[in-house]
Amino acid sequence: MDVLESFAPDALEDDPELSAITAFAAKLTGMPIAQVTLVEEERQRFLAGEGLDVKETPRDVSFCDHAMRSNRLMEVRDATKDERFANNGLVTTPPRIRYYAGQPLISEEGAPLGALCVIDAKPHAEGLNDFQREGLAVLGQAVMRRLQFRRDTLQARKQIDEREERMRRIIEGLPQIAWSADATGRFDYFNAHWRETVGDTPPATADDWREFIHPDDWQEAYDEWGRCFASGEEYGAEYRLKLADGSYAWMLALAVPVAERANEPARWFGTVTDIDETRRALEERDLLAHELSHRIKNLFAVVIGLASLKARRQPEVQSFVTELTDTLRALGRAHEFVRVGHAASSHEDLYGLLEALFEPYAREADEHRVRVSGDHVPVSAASATPLALVFHELATNSAKYGALSTDDGHVTLVVSDEGDMVRLRWQEHGGPPVSEAGAEGFGSRLVEMSVKGQLGGTWERTFAPEGLVVDLMVSKAAIAR
Repeated sequence: MDVLESFAPDALEDDPELSAITAFAAKLTGMPIAQVTLVEEERQRFLAGEGLDVKETPRDVSFCDHAMRSNRLMEVRDATKDERFANNGLVTTPPRIRYYAGQPLISEEGAPLGALCVIDAKPHAEGLNDFQREGLAVLGQAVMRRLQFRRDTLQARKQIDEREERMRRIIEGLPQIAWSADATGRFDYFNAHWRETVGDTPPATADDWREFIHPDDWQEAYDEWGRCFASGEEYGAEYRLKLADGSYAWMLALAVPVAERANEPARWFGTVTDIDETRRALEERDLLAHELSHRIKNLFAVVIGLASLKARRQPEVQSFVTELTDTLRALGRAHEFVRVGHAASSHEDLYGLLEALFEPYAREADEHRVRVSGDHVPVSAASATPLALVFHELATNSAKYGALSTDDGHVTLVVSDEGDMVRLRWQEHGGPPVSEAGAEGFGSRLVEMSVKGQLGGTWERTFAPEGLVVDLMVSKAAIAR
């Protein structure tokens, strides 16, 4: 019975496809009655057919109950002469069956379901010919395909319903607002978190969001939605949403378009996540970082001032103090360029940091003696200090002994993005002849320590006839983290 119920037979009563099969079976065999039957525990049901006005009979008088127990056609040419059926109520009273042929209907599991049968009120001593018997077998297979298709459809629908229910439970349980919109941009679903958060009827159109988004944030969020909806790009915006108590909280809104098939209009699915605490924490961090940055700048100024005062009192340390203050100023420029908590911008990359470091070496605003070129690579506050030390050391060394010590000398510094690595090539031009003599001093150790120890990279010097060449290789992750 469980197998039979899996076909949901109620929905198949008078099914047009089954009716067409029984009509053809009647014509094929020349019989006035043809039926598709299902045999249940207590009754026999007539799903579709012609020639009978009844919808069911008791199982104990069912011919099909016998037919379905075999795997081949059962034929009764004269029921009055068959001891199984001679006293059957369907034989002794209307419809007074005499002839019966039933093709068994067997499920994929091997369970007998019923039969495709043809019936006549008069006997047929000659029975069906081979063509008719083969035809009923083919039609029986067609009936089973229809029944199986019905079951497969029900199972697929059940699986879809179960998945949808699981997804609904997941979406309803999300700690953020979830929504969907149709291809016209009309919002047709919001989970329960909307009402819990906002306490009002959700918006139906993009214009309706105006009521809930802070006036200062509305236009930017609305324009971005319009742009993404028109282009099919993913949507993202931060804005303040009005809460149920009338206050506002910062939210992160994200949405993606999803098309079920190619070239079809996409539906939109989105979330609105409360980031108010995160925003406040970031603002507090930025405030603290700003104060810390201010104090570090003051500390640089104090140390430079104290060192300069010491040099005036003790002229013999002047050269050391000059080097020290130059280094501190270079570190200060690096700190100012990339400082903790500073808002990100397109200029906060290695290219820009190097240009800032070498500003003091420009003769005029448009004539840089250290000419930076190449790729733009992100740089972090943590890597700015060792990079500043390395290139300040190279620049000061060049100003003393290399290309920057002459009026016509200059340096090219090329930044190359090479996948996971970044190459920086320092090449001096137009300076005095260079040699390896005295190359392993404090400056070299400082570069070695900064490049290998702090940036995890490598460096190599070449004392070329035209000037010093220094190649640095550092990982992109090391300078961006």
